[in-house]
Amino acid sequence: MSNRVMGYARVSSHEQNLDRQILALKEYVPEENILVDKASGKNLERESYMALKGALGLRDGDTLVITSLDRLSRNKADIKQELQWFKDHGVRLKILDLPTSMIEVPEGQTWILEMIQNILIEVLASIAEQERVTIRKRQREGIDAARLKGKHLGRPMIARPDGFEEAYDEWKSGKITATKASQMLGLTNATFYRMAKQYESESKG
Repeated sequence: MSNRVMGYARVSSHEQNLDRQILALKEYVPEENILVDKASGKNLERESYMALKGALGLRDGDTLVITSLDRLSRNKADIKQELQWFKDHGVRLKILDLPTSMIEVPEGQTWILEMIQNILIEVLASIAEQERVTIRKRQREGIDAARLKGKHLGRPMIARPDGFEEAYDEWKSGKITATKASQMLGLTNATFYRMAKQYESESKG
């Protein structure tokens, strides 16, 4: 079993400075074991972070030290996923601004660390789910508000082409097929049927 201590620091852009994070990590991690990324936290595809999780990276028994959870990701669901990855691979995660994660426990009482990790995962899962519910609610409210204002949502509506009424009448009377009518008008079958339905609705009105 490995027992290396690694550190990870991240800022979102090349203009930002990593010095503060590195200085904090150096109290717990040899400087040569600190990997850094200058990349957005929107996704996990970052060179140094992927190296930490790769074939030559973290092993069962290793410890990874970060300054805060958002160094892993800005996305709560991604953070939960990464915490689960560390747990599954026997990697301990220490987070400097979460003192409970820094606790040292006697050998044979690793269940305490696992309990702390499980609590973190559950809390983050709840937060992530609540955020998803809130986002869906806001999207729904936005759609409803736009409909009340008479705005069309989704793909732009295609105007009925010239000759539509004639082609529709021929199709409706059985003189031509819907496929033939669509070809004559330069439409897909789905678009022709949608326009026909709309045309019929307007005629009834």
